[in-house]
Amino acid sequence: MARYTGASCRICRREGTKLFLKGLRCGTDKCAFARRSYPSGQHGKGRRRKISDYGLQLREKQKVKRIYGVLERQFRRYFYEADRLEGVTGELLLQLLERRLDNVILRAGFAVSLCQARQIVRYGHVTINDKKVDIPSYLVVSGEKVKIKAKEKLTKQIKENLEITKERIIPSWLNVDSAELKAEIVKLPTREEIPFAVQEQLIVELYSK
Repeated sequence: MARYTGASCRICRREGTKLFLKGLRCGTDKCAFARRSYPSGQHGKGRRRKISDYGLQLREKQKVKRIYGVLERQFRRYFYEADRLEGVTGELLLQLLERRLDNVILRAGFAVSLCQARQIVRYGHVTINDKKVDIPSYLVVSGEKVKIKAKEKLTKQIKENLEITKERIIPSWLNVDSAELKAEIVKLPTREEIPFAVQEQLIVELYSK
């Protein structure tokens, strides 16, 4: 599946906020956004154009896409699925994205970045209810048990990741067993448990035109 392979820090600068795409680096002085919070490019620093309503909606959509590492076609499918379900479309959209397997690996602390979490899944190191799943976009459901099954070298790296990320708040919809490298989906995430300051209603307005 296609994926973005460009510079991650450029994305944060374009969206005007830290998206924590590079894991630990984003919390250090090496973070490009911390040093240059304006958009990249020759005119990035001096650009002060008034943004339209459409521009606000577009930027919010782009920000959420980049947080979860999905491209336009896949993101649009998530929106149509959320719109088909019963409930608040914007909240359901975020819930679907939050339930992605690569995101679960990240939230559980098994990886320090979404890119690393996706790699762990793609290389076949993850099982769900004892069955190997190597699809990052797999949507977990309540009651499923996610477990890391890897060789000693990777297991050691993941335990180091858990130590590094121990200060992170694990969402209440996940029950993580660090010793056994497994996590159980206790329930589906609610909007209050999704740790991003996004205005999902703007995305709904954009796609509803």
